[in-house]
Amino acid sequence: MNSNVVTEQLTAAGRAIEHDSFAIIDAEVGRHDYRPEQWPIVRRMIHANADFEFNGLTDFHADAVAAGLEAILAGGTRVVADVEMICVGLSASRLAHFGITTHQFISDADVIEQAKAEETTRAVQAMRKAHRQGLLDGAIVGIGNAPTALIEVVRLIREEGARPALVIGMPVGFVSAAESKDLMAEVADVPWIVIRGRKGGSTLVVAAIHALLGLAEARQREQQASAA
Repeated sequence: MNSNVVTEQLTAAGRAIEHDSFAIIDAEVGRHDYRPEQWPIVRRMIHANADFEFNGLTDFHADAVAAGLEAILAGGTRVVADVEMICVGLSASRLAHFGITTHQFISDADVIEQAKAEETTRAVQAMRKAHRQGLLDGAIVGIGNAPTALIEVVRLIREEGARPALVIGMPVGFVSAAESKDLMAEVADVPWIVIRGRKGGSTLVVAAIHALLGLAEARQREQQASAA
């Protein structure tokens, strides 16, 4: 029985549907090689898109889940996203429980102006703005739409010393999407979760973060119980 409260559906009917969906996924997924702490993330991603190919396409840095949980449980962590859709898709009540704030700059006037001036994408300039404001360090960075954003995050890590707590790199598309995720997966000193190939999307970033929030609440409740 799941003892989580904050990261569960708000109604009994909603909880039953979600739990039944997870049970169906567990029954139908077949073999997988994910560790126990990784599987809930992959399962929720499958749940978000009804696509069992994420069993296998999803890849984890060895420290990814631990780093994500540490950042969430520390409180006051930032989520920096490439697009507004991620920020809107995340549960406000779940974020508030952990004091998490969301940030995205894709439509800011200065970002658009700089992208035009330098002939880059808005996504590149949005990541640069986040870095200038000191928002990337210690943050969970979620990239679901723009491969150029993920490529820029890798550059900022390698060349400018940016140190996110975790990068969830899942941009979807045909131009540089697969390559951007392969590039992120070459980074050793910043943990990451990526989807190999062309598939991805903002809904999957949201699903991965919601799964991490659920794992974090379970850890939090365990710690509270042991301290009682």
